[in-house]
Amino acid sequence: MKLGLHQGYWQKDPLPDFIQLAKDAEDMGFDKLFTAEAYGSDCFTPLAAIATHTSKIQLCTGVMQISGRTPVNAAMTALTLDHISNGRLNVGVGVSGPQVVEGWYGQAFNKPLERTREWLSIFRQVIAREAPVELDGNQYQLPLQGGMGLGKPLKSITHPLRKEIPVYLGAEGPKNVELACTDFNGWLPIFVSPERMDIYADPLSKVKDKENFEICAMVNMNVDDNLDNALLPVKYMLALYLGGMGAKGKNFHKDLMGRMGWAEEAQMIQDVFYEKGQHEAAMAVPDYMADEISLCGPADRIKERLQDWKKSEVTTLMIGVSPFGNEVTRQNMQIVTDAM
Repeated sequence: MKLGLHQGYWQKDPLPDFIQLAKDAEDMGFDKLFTAEAYGSDCFTPLAAIATHTSKIQLCTGVMQISGRTPVNAAMTALTLDHISNGRLNVGVGVSGPQVVEGWYGQAFNKPLERTREWLSIFRQVIAREAPVELDGNQYQLPLQGGMGLGKPLKSITHPLRKEIPVYLGAEGPKNVELACTDFNGWLPIFVSPERMDIYADPLSKVKDKENFEICAMVNMNVDDNLDNALLPVKYMLALYLGGMGAKGKNFHKDLMGRMGWAEEAQMIQDVFYEKGQHEAAMAVPDYMADEISLCGPADRIKERLQDWKKSEVTTLMIGVSPFGNEVTRQNMQIVTDAM
């Protein structure tokens, strides 16, 4: 199992010293560095800056929202950054959710599976550069059907460095996870438990290239000799995702928790969130639920629990940037490095 550092997306201000953090991760032997986007900072620009100060670490978007860019625009950005990084780019993508897609990007959140398949087809055609790009799809048409009628199939002027850039899919729902396993180079899950990977046995059995298929799992890490204190940030995160990151009747994160065997707990957390707010909802998150999807507690306990992850199907374990500052992040990176 390899290690990754996930810098996430910027909050109110840019992440302090994000280039140095990436360099530190590379020096410690981390295999991958991830950046994300929501509705603020983008995921590609920080990677471009990091690329010029590193030489080995893989640079990954996790995730790029496919509604934010046409597939050709995403491919143009990817082939450019792949050149700049000397072939170190991995593109993690996801459909996001209806609130962001319709509220921020002004696009309909309809048929996300179909949209993802068509997006991937166009992206890969651009990168392969074997023929002019064409697709007569329901979500995308190249050339455009209608308009002035003057569009023609084109190939990229710039020759890509590689014929294929790995593309991972951020997926929660059963059909999306299956799509990641059948059509993509990897899968970016959320809220993974090394003890409950059996719920993905069917889609994972459909992976064609098992040796090279990546499963990059994000885990919250908080080091504290007091386990209750260490679990608190995870509980607040779960309260937000299960209560506020989605509509009350359409919350993909809550649905996932149900498939993991925690349907009653997830519903209760959402109910408390809507009735009393995030703090009360966080206090309602059971310890076992927060603990199983995170690395929390004393350093020795975390090192011991890492052994369960190493036995799982996860190929890259990502830890995030600590909300308590970059020095804490560096300490966390050192702990997991020592445990490997």
